[in-house]
Amino acid sequence: MAESDEARISETWARVLGDYERHLAAERDLSAHSVRAYLVDLTNLAEHAGRLGIDDPAGLTIRSLRSWLATQQTLGRARTTLARRGTAARVFTTWLARTGRADADAGALLASPKAHRDLPEALSVAEVRALLDATTEALATDVSVGLRDLAILEVLYATGIRVGELVAMDLDDVDRARRVVRVFGKGRKERMVPFGAPAADAIDLWVERGRLDLVVDGSGAALFLGARGARIDQRAVRRVVHERLSVVEGAPDLGPHGLRHTAATHLLEGGADLRSVQEILGHASLGTTQIYTHVSTERLRSAYRLAHPRA
Repeated sequence: MAESDEARISETWARVLGDYERHLAAERDLSAHSVRAYLVDLTNLAEHAGRLGIDDPAGLTIRSLRSWLATQQTLGRARTTLARRGTAARVFTTWLARTGRADADAGALLASPKAHRDLPEALSVAEVRALLDATTEALATDVSVGLRDLAILEVLYATGIRVGELVAMDLDDVDRARRVVRVFGKGRKERMVPFGAPAADAIDLWVERGRLDLVVDGSGAALFLGARGARIDQRAVRRVVHERLSVVEGAPDLGPHGLRHTAATHLLEGGADLRSVQEILGHASLGTTQIYTHVSTERLRSAYRLAHPRA
């Protein structure tokens, strides 16, 4: 039986979660995707609380929260899911206490397992070069789409931006004179990210030649367009990256986030400092960026083991 089959949330829970949804969207300015993720987790908590007889979020206790996470673990939820749901609960109970909806912050002492973080896979410099060369060579078959795909790949690799940030870009977000792009990251935080000459050339070719063949009345100011002229979506960009990378012999099957990992790894391996990479990637915490130092260290150790006679 699914978790949600045993209970439905009370009217009080529904009302409070409705208020919280508006808080997340209006006051914290989170994306629709992030708001939805919070609400899915908290609705699950509400259903569990209902089974415990807690029909009002004000009745949550540290014991009921731990019971919820323990149930998740018993059901085989991944550590990443447990960590995310623990965070969602803590943020929610803090809001309940701050807004007077609860007498105390029930989640203040709640601990959740840290998500296991695998080293992100990244392309080598040679594989990136092969990817871009292969995409350039394929221009003969479909110039317009090929120019778009080449610009997408160049921008993703040059800037390390998220796929959601890429598809949201408009024409005037690109400052070609200064070679920077303006993107809006999580929480609608604006940042300027530099890019190099190859990406600049690819953008120019796309805007001046390829985009003109795809643009329609409803295209608006979107920088990258889909086959029908509307703003390209994230799914289409993922398909572009997977398909273009599939022709590179020996390369791992990565999506746009893999190019983000690759850009960060190559920046650090090239001597960029961690703070600069943090700014480029738009990470709120330096700790998130530090995982890329582990990638570089692991590569160094691997090279040492292969090359040193007494490794």
